[in-house]
Amino acid sequence: MIHIPQQTLEFLGSSAPFDLLTEDQLNHLASTITVCYISKGDAEQILEQQRGSLFLINSGQFSVKDSPEKTRHLSEEDYFGCGNVLHKEDHLITMTVDSPGLVYCIPAQTFEWCVSVQPGIGSFFRHYSAEKIHSEQLDDSTSIWMYKPVHEALAQEMISADLNSSILTGVRLMAKHCVSSLVITDNQRLAGIITDRDIRNRVVAEQVDVQQPLSSIMTTEPAKITHQRTLFDALCMMTEHNVNHLPIIDKDSEMPLGILTATDMIRHQRSNVLLLVKALSKATSMHELSRLSWQLPQYFSKHAKRLGDFDIAGKVLSQATDIMTRKLITFFVKEHGAAPMDYCWLVYGSQAREDQTMGSDQDNGLLLATEPDEQAAQYFADLAEYVCRGLDKCGIRLCTGNIMASNPLLRLSVNQAIKEAENWVQSPTPEAILNCNIFLDVRGVAGNIHLLTQLHQARAPLFKQTRFLAALTRHACKSMVPLSVFQKFSYKKGLPKKDCIDLKHSGVAIINDLVRVYSLANGLTMPAIPLRLESLMNQPELSSQNVKNLRDVWLLLNRLRWRHQTQNNAKDNYLSMSDLSSIEKYQLKEAFRVIRRTQQAALFKFAGGSA
Repeated sequence: MIHIPQQTLEFLGSSAPFDLLTEDQLNHLASTITVCYISKGDAEQILEQQRGSLFLINSGQFSVKDSPEKTRHLSEEDYFGCGNVLHKEDHLITMTVDSPGLVYCIPAQTFEWCVSVQPGIGSFFRHYSAEKIHSEQLDDSTSIWMYKPVHEALAQEMISADLNSSILTGVRLMAKHCVSSLVITDNQRLAGIITDRDIRNRVVAEQVDVQQPLSSIMTTEPAKITHQRTLFDALCMMTEHNVNHLPIIDKDSEMPLGILTATDMIRHQRSNVLLLVKALSKATSMHELSRLSWQLPQYFSKHAKRLGDFDIAGKVLSQATDIMTRKLITFFVKEHGAAPMDYCWLVYGSQAREDQTMGSDQDNGLLLATEPDEQAAQYFADLAEYVCRGLDKCGIRLCTGNIMASNPLLRLSVNQAIKEAENWVQSPTPEAILNCNIFLDVRGVAGNIHLLTQLHQARAPLFKQTRFLAALTRHACKSMVPLSVFQKFSYKKGLPKKDCIDLKHSGVAIINDLVRVYSLANGLTMPAIPLRLESLMNQPELSSQNVKNLRDVWLLLNRLRWRHQTQNNAKDNYLSMSDLSSIEKYQLKEAFRVIRRTQQAALFKFAGGSA
């Protein structure tokens, strides 16, 4: 009987993906491998003797070239020779021994046996060899449906009629196509909608002549949604506006594409996540709003169990904060009267991107149509103070950096905001770059949203300037991912545990900064990272595979920090490696590699290759 050292079994059993094997299967694997100590003098000989094997590093540091790609710096728990066993290639492996150590040599026949008894091992190495995030877990989510674009939920083609058509014509169209609503158009643009309820209440009940035009009974300026938004966005909008029919329009042309109905949504819905959102939207007082908002942490702790569940958590919290903001504005207006001029309530950062966590504070501001007089200025100062303090009572804490509408510097007219952007671009100082990274992830959540559109249109050409993009890129590449040259996790001192990594500053924030640069270069203004990446898929600066990898990395990092916060009742982003499985450690390591490669690519694209 072959004696297998316990340390060998322990190392194999803790190394992804062989931790999938049963105890008996693991013993069989261990009995077939060769353990080699590779030093500078014998590397070439050992690699030739074990040609065709899969190599797993137990200790030491090596520079390896095992494919036509560039040399990789590897250390413990890294593999090489994957292509040879996976695709039955015979690529010559060359190696420089930077620090000698133990390497496990797994014969090709043994590898094939492992795949036959545990197919997940094959899947792991197919991803590994392609230098992609192992993303089986990324697709395992009951909530992933919420990320589908709204147009995918449409059950049938759009039925429409011109606003000058008669009511009778419209009703006959609805009957012929068995639909409960009709899109009303004016020169092919959305003019309104009519529903079965409108026919009952506005025609039959009022005995209206059916030869009257549809324009006389239609709902004008209905709540609507653009085609690239998600089903979750639609659910929130339908809930908040208390409607069962939501027109879908093209983002660019604003042409109607169809109507999303409550029935369409039911076909896709898998959870009752909106119950709390719905209750928030119906709150009638500050007390009720505050009471409901403090249920959010309990909701996430109770219902978010799998990594995929956290995909919607940030979106739910952001949408809930949007609703709380609008309710607070409504409460203020009811008491103090309407605003003296058009304004737009802006949100920045994580709320704008819809990736809030339980540790997020509020970042907001006010965009005004014109510079206010003294009386108007006081109104908006009081409004801002009321809303910011109200959000704090609802658990969205005040910003320690004073990035809030209660700060007079963040209550600007459109012209003032344009001038501010010009100053950033003309003089991209560290302070200016910091401001850009804060204020360029922005959404309008209340008031006249067209003011923000006006601002975007004026600023877009400014932000495409080469010198400015270079400064943003260099800043995005100053932050280093927590990996050493030999792909080991590196840890900062002063964190709660010795093996902690700050997922926000060492990962998520870097991705946000990089994606923001590419978005500005292409004139994209939507703040959500998934939407930005989707739009960049069709741009030449990043390959479709790089975009997909960045999306997977962003999702993975956000899932891990959400899980950390909910399981540990924490508001920080300090993830301990001891809380991860071996596969998750591999995923995280590969995620940081993707980020580092993206940083290098961005430097060459926008900053001449130098940081």
